[in-house]
Amino acid sequence: MELNQEHIFIVRCGEVALKGMNKPYFERMLVERIRKLLKKFDGVSVKRHEGLIYVRADKALDKQAIIKEISKVFGVASISPAVECESTMESIGRAAVAYMLEAIDERGIKTFKVEAKRADKNFPVKSPDIGKQIGAAVLKGCKVLKVDVHHPDCLLFVDVRHDKSYIYQDKIAGFGGLPLGTNGKGLSLLSGGIDSPVATWMMAKRGMMIEAVHFHSYPYTSQRAQEKVEELASLVATYCGRFKMHVVNLLPVQEQIVEHCPEEETTILVRRFMMRIAQKIAEKNGCGMLITGENLGQVASQTAESLIVTDASVTMPVMRPLIAMDKVDIMDLAQEIGTYETSIQPYEDCCTVFLPKHPATKPKLEKILESESRLDCEALIDAAVEAEEIIDIFPA
Repeated sequence: MELNQEHIFIVRCGEVALKGMNKPYFERMLVERIRKLLKKFDGVSVKRHEGLIYVRADKALDKQAIIKEISKVFGVASISPAVECESTMESIGRAAVAYMLEAIDERGIKTFKVEAKRADKNFPVKSPDIGKQIGAAVLKGCKVLKVDVHHPDCLLFVDVRHDKSYIYQDKIAGFGGLPLGTNGKGLSLLSGGIDSPVATWMMAKRGMMIEAVHFHSYPYTSQRAQEKVEELASLVATYCGRFKMHVVNLLPVQEQIVEHCPEEETTILVRRFMMRIAQKIAEKNGCGMLITGENLGQVASQTAESLIVTDASVTMPVMRPLIAMDKVDIMDLAQEIGTYETSIQPYEDCCTVFLPKHPATKPKLEKILESESRLDCEALIDAAVEAEEIIDIFPA
């Protein structure tokens, strides 16, 4: 029997399957995201049917490239390259034999086990009997194979549905999460470090559309440092699509703080200005919350006391998805999503400019407000926002 003349991929939803009455909406959004990401390939179709998503592609296309693109879509739990056949025991048996003969040639498989699922409860053969009969057919058609129910080289899945049945062996994990666009829009404070790109990615994984703001202190920070952040943003955009990045020169604010405020308060004061500028940009662009890569206790501006004082500067909710993660786990995730190698490039950022020798780690809000009273805060914030540069970020 000749196998299908097209690539077929079964795509399974993650949390989307738990959404009850809203499930069709989430599934439609997921289908649209997959279609959008696969537009670069000719001859690909994406359809939703009976709780699964089926991707069909021309046989000439690179199967692994298609799997790689689908796996980037948030909301996808797993992907299986599959063979399709008619829902009869004879057809399933022939397809399973042909599939295993090909697997023997490609992977040198010697043992197998069949795991059958009868999604169509009207099918006359029950799941355990499907497994037995298809296993027998494979043994007869593939003389070199043996059954191993404990540690098989190949776990052969048979999924029997009303109109068609599917045979596959791999379940390639996706990132899960929720489809982009199902949870509003947030503005991420994106730096050149390890943490903020990961935090941005994590919020996008929860279905949130993203915009970003990046602060620099040119000429104390270099053009190459900004280019590094643009590279990081492009890597994040491979998962969440094209987005806008607002680039703001923070140097005028920093110079006023250094001139008029106590040195030890510089870090927390700069952070409060960054948050207020970010909130103003977020409000102008329809973002409902701010996103930061802050991690509790990691640096002076991220102690519990500092975070409380920072949050007091804005009225918008602040999402900190990394707040309780170990640094090693954050680094591992950065490597997994492909941002780590760019993040560790040694270019300065605005947070290292005018860094005090002994920053306050337990700031008091009343003292910080007293220091800010020496500054024309609104004028500084407005000037920073008005001078922003907007860059369109495209997937890498």
